[in-house]
Amino acid sequence: MKIIWLGHGSFRIETGDKVLLIDPWLTGNPVLPEVAHDAAITGATHILLTHVHFDHVVDVLPLAKKLGLTVVGQYDLIGYWSETEEIKTIGFNKGGTVDLGGVKVSMVNATHSSTFATEDGPRAGGSECGYMIAAGGHMIYVSGDTDIMADMDWMGEYYQPDIGILCAGGHFTMDMRGAAFAAKKYFDFKTVIPCHYKSFPILEQSAETLIKSLPNVDVIEPEVMQAIEI
Repeated sequence: MKIIWLGHGSFRIETGDKVLLIDPWLTGNPVLPEVAHDAAITGATHILLTHVHFDHVVDVLPLAKKLGLTVVGQYDLIGYWSETEEIKTIGFNKGGTVDLGGVKVSMVNATHSSTFATEDGPRAGGSECGYMIAAGGHMIYVSGDTDIMADMDWMGEYYQPDIGILCAGGHFTMDMRGAAFAAKKYFDFKTVIPCHYKSFPILEQSAETLIKSLPNVDVIEPEVMQAIEI
């Protein structure tokens, strides 16, 4: 399995014959060079969307249409897109699990927001979520954008993820200290990969706090487009 950070909250996960793009943000991504865009999406089979803030959703429909990808996400939004956009979709909801040809994806709660701008003000686009991804003998928790929440207690016990891809930049989500607290209190990770940081000055720029707080966990500071092999 290869986990590749595309910057900010975006990832490419290669497992078996599946390539999952998590919240792929190419257009305007300040830390993903344009010359890397093609490599970031080549061979992709599915897009998993956690919510509709621009830095997570702006490229989802264009990529789905260009590459014929299946978009997987929260039912309210995906159901609407299945009727209004010419794309392949799998809509489900929190508590549900879908099988993407051997990769099982369960939707879990997150606490954030999921709106987009219109001329009449912000409008909701489904609701925010995270994912538990069972693949390659691992369970990966993709937190999406979230704060610490009590739901992490049962999520950690029930799904028992060994890999955590955790938002940790602060301001819009939990910060490094918060991510470390959640990891210690609710999970038993072997590997933690922080994200949603370094991309803007307002966000945390280093994972040092997370690393120091989790001495028994392999905390990997990802580098854009450099594969982490698990």
